[in-house]
Amino acid sequence: FFFLSFLEDSGYMSRAAFIMDRLLRRFGLSGKAFIPMLMGFGCTVPAVMGARTMENEKDRRMTIMLVPFMSCSARLPVYGLLTAAFFPRYGGLVVFSLYLLGLIFAILSGILLKKLVFKGEPAAFVLELPPYRLPTLKNIALHVWEKVKGFLIKAGTLILAMSVLLWFLQTFGFEGGAFGMVSNEEYSILGAIGSFLAPLFAPLGFGTWQAAVALLSGLVAKEMVVSSMSMFYGFSVTASGTAIAAALGGTFQSPLAAYSFLVFVLLYVPCVAAVSTIRKEMNSAKWTLASICWQLGAAWLGSFLVYQIGSLFLR
Repeated sequence: FFFLSFLEDSGYMSRAAFIMDRLLRRFGLSGKAFIPMLMGFGCTVPAVMGARTMENEKDRRMTIMLVPFMSCSARLPVYGLLTAAFFPRYGGLVVFSLYLLGLIFAILSGILLKKLVFKGEPAAFVLELPPYRLPTLKNIALHVWEKVKGFLIKAGTLILAMSVLLWFLQTFGFEGGAFGMVSNEEYSILGAIGSFLAPLFAPLGFGTWQAAVALLSGLVAKEMVVSSMSMFYGFSVTASGTAIAAALGGTFQSPLAAYSFLVFVLLYVPCVAAVSTIRKEMNSAKWTLASICWQLGAAWLGSFLVYQIGSLFLR
């Protein structure tokens, strides 16, 4: 937020949007979509809110649907955990490939949405270019505080409520024929849901209830994927990569399966806070549901292609 506010107040961001307009128009977007998509690498919530500056409704909706494909910083703990375990020598390249894959899916989604849903030419690009100036610390601090405050109010309360719900689903269930607190998460309500969904992930290389539940917990906040796996498999997040890889061996039979899981984490729904923001900005439950289905479909297809095509070459 601080550095983006610095760039915006300096007058550079408007020029960056102007420069990117010609490229983004090939995908049916306006240059004004560049700033929300750039913010998406930090957090999806303010990035979606940043699309308010776009006057054209079609461009705004399309931008909101593409922003979640930008790899937000909340996914980094998941990347760090699995790359340290399964790709200790090539962690940097693996993470870079995920960022690149997110951009590729955003571009392909933009082309498809332009042809199928948002037909026609994007709105004319009209933007006042402010003069270059040195930002003042007071203005930057004010902008940062407004964005952080908005995030804490909108996301913090929702994440807290969903965390309580997740705790309940992970703690209570049917064990020994009676409902109550369970000794094993597999018998919890969330474990039962994970077992039901596990077959859907089998073609992706990680068809276990633990992986399914970890992905479900990631809907609250992506960092919870790491904490869920740590709890299910009994390892410390500060353990060595070799120890973590050994613990996760039951779910990820190969590094390819782990990479397929990372691709799914990259492309599926960011978090409930982002979904709530999308609902508010779209002002439509139908568009919000369409956005969720698009992201889930892209995540499943992306992971399926990575695992199945990769399996042909790595046998």
